[in-house]
Amino acid sequence: MASGMAVQRSPTPSSASSTLQRLSTFKSPSTPSSSSSPLSSSLPSPPASAPAAVTSSSSSSSPSPLDSFATDPILSTFLSDSFSSTSFSSSALSSGSPASTAEHLLHAIRLLDSQLRSEVLSRHPFLLAQLSSLHDAHHSLSAVRSSVSSLQSTVRRARSELSDPLVSIRSKTRQLSSLHRTSQLLQHAIRALRLSRKLRDLVSAADPDPDKLDLAKAAQLYSEILTMCDEYDLRGLEPVDEELEWVKEVGDRLRREGMRVVERGMEALNQAEVGTGLQVFFNLGELNFTVDQLVNKYKGLGVKAIATALDMKAISAAGGGPGSGFGSGGPGGIRGSGTPQIGASARAREALWQRMATCMDQLHSVVVAVWHLQRVLYKKRDPFTHILLLDEVIKEGDPMLTDRVWEALIKAFASQMKSAFTASSFVKEIFTLGYPKLFSMIENLLERISHDTDVKGVLPAITLEGKDQMVSAIEIFQTAFLSSCLSRLSDLVDTVFPMPSRGSVPSKEQISKIISRIQEEIEAVQLDARLTLLVLHVIGKVLHLLAQRAEYQISPGHESRQITGPATPAQVKNFALCQHLQEIHTRISSIIIRLPPIAADVLSPSLGVIYGVARDSVIPLFKAMIDCLQSCILQIHEQNFAVLGLDAATDNNTSPYMDELQKCILHFRAEFLSRLLPSSASPTGGESICTQLVRSMASRVLTFFIRHASLVRPLSESGKLRMARDMAELELTVGQNLFPVEQLGQPYRALRAFRPLIFLETSQLADSPLLQDLPPSVILHHLYSRGPDELQSPLQRNKLTLHQYSLWLDSQGEDQIWKGIKATLDDYAAKVRSRGDKEFSPVYPLMLRLGSTLTENALGPQKP
Repeated sequence: MASGMAVQRSPTPSSASSTLQRLSTFKSPSTPSSSSSPLSSSLPSPPASAPAAVTSSSSSSSPSPLDSFATDPILSTFLSDSFSSTSFSSSALSSGSPASTAEHLLHAIRLLDSQLRSEVLSRHPFLLAQLSSLHDAHHSLSAVRSSVSSLQSTVRRARSELSDPLVSIRSKTRQLSSLHRTSQLLQHAIRALRLSRKLRDLVSAADPDPDKLDLAKAAQLYSEILTMCDEYDLRGLEPVDEELEWVKEVGDRLRREGMRVVERGMEALNQAEVGTGLQVFFNLGELNFTVDQLVNKYKGLGVKAIATALDMKAISAAGGGPGSGFGSGGPGGIRGSGTPQIGASARAREALWQRMATCMDQLHSVVVAVWHLQRVLYKKRDPFTHILLLDEVIKEGDPMLTDRVWEALIKAFASQMKSAFTASSFVKEIFTLGYPKLFSMIENLLERISHDTDVKGVLPAITLEGKDQMVSAIEIFQTAFLSSCLSRLSDLVDTVFPMPSRGSVPSKEQISKIISRIQEEIEAVQLDARLTLLVLHVIGKVLHLLAQRAEYQISPGHESRQITGPATPAQVKNFALCQHLQEIHTRISSIIIRLPPIAADVLSPSLGVIYGVARDSVIPLFKAMIDCLQSCILQIHEQNFAVLGLDAATDNNTSPYMDELQKCILHFRAEFLSRLLPSSASPTGGESICTQLVRSMASRVLTFFIRHASLVRPLSESGKLRMARDMAELELTVGQNLFPVEQLGQPYRALRAFRPLIFLETSQLADSPLLQDLPPSVILHHLYSRGPDELQSPLQRNKLTLHQYSLWLDSQGEDQIWKGIKATLDDYAAKVRSRGDKEFSPVYPLMLRLGSTLTENALGPQKP
């Protein structure tokens, strides 16, 4: 620096001149030439303190000749930013006058030198001032350099004074941190060793009797020790590692003991033991894994039980016994298709059912054990954290433990059942024929599980959906069983009623065989309502088939309807079919009475078809007999009941029409009804179809007779006696040959009331109690016989035949009949008024009064 300063104090002339030359290029921007000279445009402006003389002189100077460079075609090239000496030289040489160009350039150089000299001279004071400022700046810079050097020295000294404490602080800090970590490590290690010592004391105290070991507390200590070792990285300390080896052994022992307690509690359904074992694994932090392990274990036991139950090799070995050759497929063994050879089927069948029973017991044990585990998890809480153990095992949305196990069992059971159905004809046959027994096993299993897991406040082991899934697993055998049932009964019907043949009539034994077989099918499944319902539907189809076959056997045509001679073979055949169908209807009805009410709902349509076919087989005959008897009764109008005299009154002979009616009834009884009506010794359990038809025929005869007896006109006193005798004969004949008249109800009461009614005086009729037992139409028709001839009956007024009027009466109600009668009364009244008479027959007002009153009463409730 001193040398530098000395140089500045005594500059050499060359350096001074060079400095002056450099400074001579500085030029004030305020001079006019600065704006026009290309050289002066790059110089800095003079400072504000520059002498005014310089500025004024610069401002008054003439324009620079350099301004002409910009317009000079040769010199303007040097002002371009992209000037290239090579390009300019090449251009000058190729122009043809390089000497002239060189001369021009020399002139420009001399002009520039002159301009530079002029500039330096004009700015000489200003340049000297700049030189003085530079000298001051050099002195200031020297002082700054000295200060910076002093500052750097001070900084180096401070750095050296501060680095040692910093290093010491860092060292002490690391030491403190290491001491702190070591202290904590020692504390945690000591605590872990203390916990290990507690665990040792706890285990040692229970060594004489392992069952006295507090497994939950030991598991808690074990978990705390391992947690502390993992959290504070205590492994690697020799004392801790030595203890950890023993602690791990204790952990294995706790797992074994805890699992033993849990399994023992699950087998014995002991909630306390299961809870203790689960608490051990909760404290070990292995509850989820342990529960999954238990569930998988019991799931595997159930699946294995199902597979074992249908293991044909094991079944054959169990069924054959030693030396039977089952395993090798020898005599008495199982063939490759799963079918026992001759002599072994019974033993193999029994072995299969025994294994299925064992399987059901094992499935029950598995499901109940898992449910018991789930129940304890639902009730058990950790005594310290109060966490419900079930929440640790089952998260929201996860299936319950029993659902997991049941789903696996259902899947395995359904798969085995399907495989057995398709792969083993022997198992298929046994489970198909014995489906009621198989279904009973399933139902018993489901019932036992439901009963044993029915605890208030706890979910059952299986839901209704789960039960349906188990039943659906054997649905393939159910379908086969129902098909087999339908096939057996249909084959029996085909045997009794062969389709191609139409003339054969089955025997009573064959019909009894069908009924007995139906009863056997019902009894085989009646312990289960659901299966009974399915079988009843099958029986309904069989009864429909039976009715169709019987209907096909019925002999139609005139031969089946003839009533004049003895019963024809066609009629005898129809009688037999009717009795057979009647027997089926009666006995099946008596069977379903002992079943639930729904059985009647299922079989009623089929029984109705049986009943209809039975009626259809004899209805034409009964219709012909009724028509014949009605024709006989219509002959009452051919008799003269108006005859007066003692001979007519004392004549005890029956009327010809009644005599013919009796002969027809006796003939029908002897030839037809005796074959149709059941004997008095045979139990009927109610009226048979034919009995109902005969009752209906007897009621019709009495009703038809009373109707036409009331239409007899005129009717004398002797005629009344004859009619009374006819009614007595009719009552006797019908009661002895058709049906007990006392059991006919309303028709019999009407017959008994009409006989004394005809003997009453007209004035006594209105208040007679006999009117209650007679239809209004009968009473009103009888009153015509007591009126004048001009009081015409509807029969006479409408000019109808007796048969036509009788058919009209059958089709009309009492109100319509009264309207027809009322019309005749109005006609009579009109005739009397037209004659000018003022008195009517006593019958007229009586008929008006009785007609309206009796008709209103008849439209009310009918008396049985």
